[in-house]
Amino acid sequence: MHGRSPIAASIVRRVVRAVLRGERRDARMSVTFLGTERMRRLNQRYKGLDRPTDVLAFTLEQPAGPPLGDVYLCPSLAAREARARRLPLRQEVIRLIVHGTLHALGHDHPDGPGRERSAMWRRQERYVESLA
Repeated sequence: MHGRSPIAASIVRRVVRAVLRGERRDARMSVTFLGTERMRRLNQRYKGLDRPTDVLAFTLEQPAGPPLGDVYLCPSLAAREARARRLPLRQEVIRLIVHGTLHALGHDHPDGPGRERSAMWRRQERYVESLA
């Protein structure tokens, strides 16, 4: 599994729309699936970390109109995490789409141990629970 989406495009759209609706936000979002090496390069270039990551998100505020958001996901890292947590791959991919969409909308969380207790993480898990 390299850069291909492990779930149907219709599900990706449904997840993004549900988050935008739930957050009462208007935005144009793209979701792109990348292989490990391309994700590593993107992470290196924009975050200064020379390793692949499961999700990256970027926002471009528009002077007029809704913001543009780009979410990049790495299916192979999602699959690894799903196996480690004994979750269905579909659920983990949905989690990453929600996570990236929330980041693109301006939400953030601390790194480290407080991450899964943060308000963003709790919000994310509510979406995952209703969408997965």
